[in-house]
Amino acid sequence: MEKIERHPDCFAILDNVFPMGKEGLRQTPDNCMDCAYKVECLRTAMAKPDGIQVKEEMVDRAYSSGKIGFFERWSKKKDFYRRKSEKTREKG
Repeated sequence: MEKIERHPDCFAILDNVFPMGKEGLRQTPDNCMDCAYKVECLRTAMAKPDGIQVKEEMVDRAYSSGKIGFFERWSKKKDFYRRKSEKTREKG
């Protein structure tokens, strides 16, 4: 009989595995560091619609710090909006 592995209850819940820290940046909590599923968990969480929000936050920080310009930010935000719309259509 094949063993079926069960993910922890917190698996791929973005606010659990990559919460916003005190400084306004996201970071992985210490209790996730020893988890055997941490990489798979974070990748799965980032592939969900909430992951798009994290990517938007990264683009906004890059724009605020001058690492990307207005048009690059606009283009990326437009792409994020399109992806969110597609995921919403897939659900409903």
